[in-house]
Amino acid sequence: MTKEVSSNRSFGGWQKVFEHESEECKCPMKFGIFFPPQAESKKCPVVYYLSGLTCTEQNFISKSGVQRSAAKHGLIIVAPDTSPRGCNIEGEDDSYDFGSGAGFYVDATEEKWKTNYRMYSYVTKELPNVINKEFESQVEPNKMSVFGHSMGGHGALVCALKNPGKYKSVSAFAPITNPTQCPWGQKALSGYLGKDSDSHKEYDSCLLIKKYQGPKLDILVDQGTKDQFLHELLPEHLVRACGDAGMTLNLRNQEGYDHSYYFISTFMDDHIAHHAKYLNL
Repeated sequence: MTKEVSSNRSFGGWQKVFEHESEECKCPMKFGIFFPPQAESKKCPVVYYLSGLTCTEQNFISKSGVQRSAAKHGLIIVAPDTSPRGCNIEGEDDSYDFGSGAGFYVDATEEKWKTNYRMYSYVTKELPNVINKEFESQVEPNKMSVFGHSMGGHGALVCALKNPGKYKSVSAFAPITNPTQCPWGQKALSGYLGKDSDSHKEYDSCLLIKKYQGPKLDILVDQGTKDQFLHELLPEHLVRACGDAGMTLNLRNQEGYDHSYYFISTFMDDHIAHHAKYLNL
């Protein structure tokens, strides 16, 4: 059962926030959802957006400008929080890149975290089930795509690669492409999954691409050339992995752009158009 937290008119549609009790995360979880004007008269496809480190559902819905493009193309946009909140786990609020605001879209297996930190199952299973059930008259359940930023770009790629055919399209802004090879990823994967490196590989896009078998994926990635976190993101590793596997990748290096929502909002229209191409068939 969802509870409406806020509702704002936007581009002829409605930007809303809901809260519900999550079975996967064992705590209340919030998500933003934009209903385009088309959803008042027909069922619309859904695009899931996964945010980056430190974000809640609010960053994307208030800073990206996604509502304009979503209204134009008739797409519902769902933006969940990035982690469980208020679980009273020792250390959950100690650092920006682990714990609260940093779920990394994995299902934790370490004892301390495994009860609540199940963001992979939350975004791939529970949340779509909630959306399809609670908004049955507005949602086209068999048409969904996924995209995200930074940690969420990592999450989007992993979701698409681990679930062939579930998502019609995938894209990312400045994703963490090879988390087993960068400090952000190594800290999160070892913290949530333990020291077993084999389990880490199951959440690494560059490694998942090598064994992907499913419908053709057309991956769009935008990366700012002045991104202060390039050393963590390793876009060149994604280019190499896709090239070796014959995976279609359009990685666009955007001159002078950084890691912020100024960058994201600039290229949002292109990403929504990318998803609309596959969802509005």
